[in-house]
Order: sequence, then C-alpha cells, then structure tokens
Amino acid sequence: MAQAWRCKGLRWSPDGPELAWGGGRRSPLTWGKRVAFGVAEGGVRTCVGARGHACPVRAVVPGRSTGARCEECARLDRAHSVAADTIADDPRPYHVYLAWFGPGMTKVGITALERGSARLLEQGAISFSWLGTGPLMAARRTEELLRAALRVPDRIPYADKRAVRSELPTSAAERAAEVQDLHARAVALPAWPESLTREPCQPVDHAAVFGLTDLPAAVGEVSDLVAGGVVSGRLVAAAGPDLHLAVEGGVVVVDTRLMTGWELVPVGGEGGELSVPVREFKRRDVSVQDGLF
Repeated sequence: MAQAWRCKGLRWSPDGPELAWGGGRRSPLTWGKRVAFGVAEGGVRTCVGARGHACPVRAVVPGRSTGARCEECARLDRAHSVAADTIADDPRPYHVYLAWFGPGMTKVGITALERGSARLLEQGAISFSWLGTGPLMAARRTEELLRAALRVPDRIPYADKRAVRSELPTSAAERAAEVQDLHARAVALPAWPESLTREPCQPVDHAAVFGLTDLPAAVGEVSDLVAGGVVSGRLVAAAGPDLHLAVEGGVVVVDTRLMTGWELVPVGGEGGELSVPVREFKRRDVSVQDGLF
C-alpha cells in the first residue's frame, strides 16, 4: 500500500512553486511536469488545526472548504491573524502595497517587511508596487484611507482572479498601468499617516513567474476532492494557490487549498484520468472594467 501524505498547500520559493507536505518535504514544480495524486480510498478530510497545532478532535471538514478548518480552529487561527486586525502591538515594520490581478482589479494590502514579496506571490498578484513602509497601525490606517478616499478594496475574490489569467494585456507596461495611476493618487492624499514612509512606484511583474504567457483558457476547475478520486495533468501555469493543469479536453484549475486535510497517495506510471468533481469554468468580460473609483 502506497504511503499517504498530507499536503500543506502551495508555497512559493525563490526557485518557483512547490507543494509542501507534512514532515517538511517539498515537491518543486516546473512547467510541463506531470502532477498526479490520488485521494486515499475510504478517507475523510480532517481539520488542519491552527497556529501550528493539530485539531484536538480531528474534526471532519467539508470538501469544498478552502480553509480546511473546523469552526473552533478557524476562530483560533483568525484571532492571531494580522489580516483580521486583531493584533495592534506587533513591533515589526510593514509594507503597504498595491496589487493588480486583472483589468479593474487592484487592491491595497499590507505584509510584514521581512516577508518581502512572498505575500504577493501567494495571492497571485500579476503586477504590484510597494506604496509605503511603517508601523503596523500606520499601515492599517493607510489601508483604510485608500478604501475610504479612493474606494480601493482590500480583497479580490479568487474566482475573479482566475477568470482573467488567460486574457491579460500582453505587455508588462500595460499590466502596470492601473497600479501606477492609483499609486500617484494614493501618495497625493493629504491624510497620509506621518509615520508611514512613502515609497516610489516601481511595478514588479509576475506574469512570467506564474507561467501565464500564452496560457490556454481554462475549461473547468476542481470543485472538491473525494475519497478514491484522482487528479492528473501536466502543469502549464501556477499562480497564488492555483495549479493550471492540462488534461484531456483542456486546462483545469486546481486550488491547492482543497488538497489540505486529505490523505493523498502517489499515482504511478502516467497517472490516471481526472476523476474528481469539476465545474465549468466561468470567464469574466475583461473588456468592461469594474472601475476602482
């Protein structure tokens, strides 16, 4: 019987995307590589715990949950999350950034300075620029300032991000245009926190890092994994938590957050056919921008 592994999701290293597994193992991913795994027969998906601790009751969680946590572990994880705005005394410096995911989809966010651009890769940002650097609360106030004054969101749904990846502008300059425009408007706001240092607009483009050049349009996306099911395909792109796999009939997107909590086993040889639930991929009209302001 093949050894089962617990996936901890997609990680972004300086060398590119990797699948992380329990015990510290990493599986580097390269374009064209076959990604194939099966879900253990008779298995159930269990809570991944919180803050590095296992779920005390090993609660069963729904297959379509991207968080893979039970209600209590999700509450505990969020209680210690900077994103939840529950930590006010973090002494670390923070970056405020502007990230672009497609036409009409630019958001503001913050990330610890020590993390560099890791957060932007994890979110699947196609283009981004730093906006400022300073203490946590000043970074938070800047986020709120942009939301209130310029109507910039702090979240973009993953479904919207996925829907435009194969239809993005072809040049890095075009992909950076909205970030540059918004950056200029943001640094000119009069209520800018004094303790936050403005940074120049220097867009960074991730299209090549994600493998999005000439990316075929997706035909489907995996909705959830099931016991005994198989995922198998050739990797053509990866962005944020998503793998774009070429399978028979086209490209299917796999959100690796759906893999966490399952016991996964290797699939030998050339692997089996895709045998997990797949829903039709919904595209977004990129010719009409939603508008930031």
